[in-house]
Amino acid sequence: MKDFGLKKLYYSISEVSKLTDLEQYILRYWETEFEQLKPQKNRAGNRIYTNKDIKLILQIKKLLREEKYTIEGAKNILASGVKIESPALPKKVIPQNNVQPKTEKIPSIKKDLEELKIFLLDLKSQL
Repeated sequence: MKDFGLKKLYYSISEVSKLTDLEQYILRYWETEFEQLKPQKNRAGNRIYTNKDIKLILQIKKLLREEKYTIEGAKNILASGVKIESPALPKKVIPQNNVQPKTEKIPSIKKDLEELKIFLLDLKSQL
């Protein structure tokens, strides 16, 4: 996470919006969709996010934006407890080239196939 010189226990929605590079309305919408994302509210009724909440938001962002899961797919992955590598805060760095080495693509595809297999087996057991 970004280091502001001071570690805080709680962050406001505007701070989380800046940290995660997401609009505030998206954070509020995700609260309605993902049962795991329930930030506390202070006496004034403002949302207060913990570091755990921010990590969850980054995982959801990774699933939806980078790995292109649907909301339902992301819910299933989070509910199944599949370990997702902890994403780091986005860096404002432009890659020098968009070519990904083949060695990086293969583990990613294997991981996706394993997650798909788990999802399909779960779906089969529900039928």
